Amino acid sequence: MNTILLALPGAESLAERIAAELHCAANTIEAHRFPDGETVVRLRSDVAGQRVVLAAQLDHPDEKTLPLLFAADAARELGAAEVGLVAPYLPYMRQDDRFRPGEAITSRTFARLLSSSVDFVVTVDPHLHRWPSLDAIYTVRTHVVAAAPAIAEWLRGKVPDPILVGPDSESVQWVADVAQRIGAPHVVMTKLRRGDRDVQVTLPEGAQRQGRTPVLLDDIASSGHTLAQASQVLCDAGWGEPLAIAVHALVDDASLHMLHRSGIRRFVSCDTVPHPSNAIGLAPLLARGVRAMTGG
Repeated sequence: MNTILLALPGAESLAERIAAELHCAANTIEAHRFPDGETVVRLRSDVAGQRVVLAAQLDHPDEKTLPLLFAADAARELGAAEVGLVAPYLPYMRQDDRFRPGEAITSRTFARLLSSSVDFVVTVDPHLHRWPSLDAIYTVRTHVVAAAPAIAEWLRGKVPDPILVGPDSESVQWVADVAQRIGAPHVVMTKLRRGDRDVQVTLPEGAQRQGRTPVLLDDIASSGHTLAQASQVLCDAGWGEPLAIAVHALVDDASLHMLHRSGIRRFVSCDTVPHPSNAIGLAPLLARGVRAMTGG
């Protein structure tokens, strides 16, 4: 069965890079928005009998999800043998519980929505906290690509003698993995969250820099406040200006300025979301994930 990568708007570069790794065809999906705000999509390729892999950048998911669902449905109606999704950033994973009476558990709802539209999902380091795995909420095949190998390789070539620092307990899985891969020490801070933009972080008692370069590492940078607070704590403790790495960079320009004001000397990210900080490419790992889903 032939495979073709079809890019939703904004994911053209992603589709081209993955298709180059897979040695398969790639094309774009046309999307037109009517004056009333409705959208129609058009597949530019004949997909009959083919495996269609949709490539989508799902930051700002509310405006991007409907075109994705329309494209998946159109591919099936036009005879695609299988429809998969590569979404390096998988949204709606934070809301994994009903924290207040009446709240929607949107991670579960979004999983049902995607599971009803595609046959498999390939993504990068989803924000798993209370869910043990994507299989707990997704009913289709899923493959999680770990960014740790690419981050470790980047650090080997760019940062001599690093010490990895996690800004909160949820970051320990990435921090410990990367640290082990490069043979570096790591520490994990404690975070107290009072609100979306009100956090307090503290270093473990007795934590030492050991003369190394501090590298803050987290999975998602959205408001940037956690990384900024962590940077200020490191600077106040005499650790010097840290480098910061995020798997998924969702920070806007104002948040980037805040990060640099907090003492972060450089902020870099994986290319799971198009962002000026992108420095760590994951296309080869994503292509490997597609192969795992397709047996190719």
